[in-house]
Amino acid sequence: MRVFNETRIQKHKLTSTQVIALGFLGAILVGTLLLLIPVATAKGQQTDFVTALFTATTSICVTGLVVVDTFSHWSFLGQLIILFLIQIGGFGVITLYSLVMMAMKKKFSLSTRLLIQDYYNLDSIHGLIKFLRRVVKDTLMVEGVGAVLYAFFFVPRFGFFRGIWISIFNAISAFCNAGMDVIGANSLIDYQTNLPLNIITMTLIVLGGLGYVVWFDFIETMKKSIKHKYNLHTFWSRMGEHSKLVVHLTIFFLVTGTLLVLLFEWNNPDTIGNLPVGKKILVSLFQSVTFRTAGFATVPQDALTPSTCLIGCIYMFIGGSPVGTAGGVKTVTIFVVLLNVFSFIRNRTEPVVFSRAVSDKLITKASAIVMANLMLTMVLIIALIQVSHAPTLAAAYEIFSATGTVGLSRGLTGNLNLAGRIVVMIGMYAGRIGPISMALFFSTKRSDKNDIQFANGHYIVG
Repeated sequence: MRVFNETRIQKHKLTSTQVIALGFLGAILVGTLLLLIPVATAKGQQTDFVTALFTATTSICVTGLVVVDTFSHWSFLGQLIILFLIQIGGFGVITLYSLVMMAMKKKFSLSTRLLIQDYYNLDSIHGLIKFLRRVVKDTLMVEGVGAVLYAFFFVPRFGFFRGIWISIFNAISAFCNAGMDVIGANSLIDYQTNLPLNIITMTLIVLGGLGYVVWFDFIETMKKSIKHKYNLHTFWSRMGEHSKLVVHLTIFFLVTGTLLVLLFEWNNPDTIGNLPVGKKILVSLFQSVTFRTAGFATVPQDALTPSTCLIGCIYMFIGGSPVGTAGGVKTVTIFVVLLNVFSFIRNRTEPVVFSRAVSDKLITKASAIVMANLMLTMVLIIALIQVSHAPTLAAAYEIFSATGTVGLSRGLTGNLNLAGRIVVMIGMYAGRIGPISMALFFSTKRSDKNDIQFANGHYIVG
């Protein structure tokens, strides 16, 4: 009987993937109920269940697509709930659970440590609690500095209390790559050419998208460099290969994105066509940054040329870097896939970057992530076109934004019918936890077929 019970318990034990997926779903449902509280809605407005569910989903998934204006539809309490949901989404429900455990001084079990390891995609469970504390501490510190810097711009314009609130909301939303704000109908468009404000916002977005592993590696290497008086070359050589790759890829995508937006929008009078050269570059740089899961906009997205929108879809699909607040398949993931392609073309036996080989297991994982995300995105685009009869480009832009947890829209979100909203919510949820995690959610046991070795088959590809 005891053996039977243990087997039965093991059979019904949730995997890390299932716990993470259910955790996000539970947070969304709680957020929905909180937003349905009458005092969470501004006077003269009404909130139905679907609107509350959509808003809770976009907040927890740090996407930023909204069916009602955040600044006018919700009361201060409603906005506070949304901000809390964004912060949870940025940290992740597993991090929130761990914080509660630490506050209650509970001991972390091995299963909890493995859960945290899976959530942050780390190689080892060693030093997890220290890593978790640093994540929370450094996040709050960066958001706090961002809020203080924002206050210099928003307090003079909106008054002390509202200016402080806007500053706090924007700092958290920018760092968490949520893209939601409580400024007004035009969001950051009124600050399109404000250099300091653009820099603050872009810095918060990029820092959130770099990933905590890169942060901590940079800080530790900097401390050693100061102690041992390393020069810049030695400092860079002491950085981990992952951090160096992330920095290279971040710079590459920011620069290429800026140049492509400049190229396709140069003569567009509805975006940057009437601006001087310096301001054209600034607006294009911001658009390049926001494409990679940020969701803020300094130009109307429905005014962008079709070429820019298609480039935007690609960049939204790629997203930020691993173990950060950004979405998408991640820069390193797409790089590994492309590296494998070019290594095959060059007839190299193994892909190599920074004199380090990329394992077959990593290549397989990266390829699976890219294909799963791409297939899901294509299916949802077709579904959205079918149920809402939206223009193809607008539907594609909407879904790439949803699955990449970006939050940019060509004015489609607010006009979606019920079926269209459900499709977009599925995209946001799947994009936050990952399509592969969605598939693994329904898998409760390891396949026995992994223990069987089969003879190679004769197949032809290409």
